Amino acid sequence: MKRYEVVVTRGAASDLQSIFEFVREADSAAQADRLLDKLEALTGTLNQAPERGSFPKELANLGIQEYRQVIHKPYRIIYRIMGGRVVVYLVADGRRDMATLLAQRLFGAPTP
Repeated sequence: MKRYEVVVTRGAASDLQSIFEFVREADSAAQADRLLDKLEALTGTLNQAPERGSFPKELANLGIQEYRQVIHKPYRIIYRIMGGRVVVYLVADGRRDMATLLAQRLFGAPTP
């Protein structure tokens, strides 16, 4: 089985830090640690069979199938397979305005 190198962009690393801080403030440090561990573990599993991820519906509706996602509800990890690498671009709560987040992070759309 082919193994891929998983690369987390600065933006995605910042997303993880923001999620951690939000959960720590809203719930507890222990819960934030558990969630971060689960999100990082799920990201790490992308080194094997990253094709298993689904296409984000916001992009698929536009005919874009270069990006995939794996989900740890309600969080979505958006990534792209590029040769022997899996590049993680975004980690976000799927209840947010994902169309805008994806446009900004993936295509450089200006922030409103």
